[in-house]
Amino acid sequence: MDRDLKELTQRMDKSIDSLKEELSTIRTGRATTSLLENVLVEVYGSPTPINQVAALNVPEARMITVQPWDKSTIKTIEKGIRDADLGLNPMSDGVLIRVPLPELTEERRRDLVKIVHKYGEQSKVAVRNIRRDGIDQFKKQEKSKEISQDDLRQLEKQIQDITDTKIKLIEEAVAQKESDVMQV
Repeated sequence: MDRDLKELTQRMDKSIDSLKEELSTIRTGRATTSLLENVLVEVYGSPTPINQVAALNVPEARMITVQPWDKSTIKTIEKGIRDADLGLNPMSDGVLIRVPLPELTEERRRDLVKIVHKYGEQSKVAVRNIRRDGIDQFKKQEKSKEISQDDLRQLEKQIQDITDTKIKLIEEAVAQKESDVMQV
């Protein structure tokens, strides 16, 4: 039973990790290389993540630089950044691509907060689904007389406590990202 609870906890933790990864791709007022990590670039005939064809750096608060390893890929990297629908306009000097981050408008910040909340809600649903799966699993064990009704009630309470803790972590991550996005 402890092994099953540990497995449920690990699955919930993976949902939270996934949420944090999604949140890191949402733009705040500061530059971060994670903004470009999901950008795919058409290089050598196949779509490739940008961080596999170039080095990403943040030399200042509102600028990301992209240093391609092969200078012949500069145009395709620029195109990939433009096509990623991030609202970014890369500029190249033939050696280095500079990606300045424009100031976020109040309306765009509100839109980003809505996306943050959507990601948070999806993560909560995933955690609740894991909770439901775990309770169903223990109900089957109780039905087949592997555990008692008292054990089942105790396990349901433990699963609910774990779920409440994970939901609280999700809400904290969403609130933190919201404050980062709204900060001018």
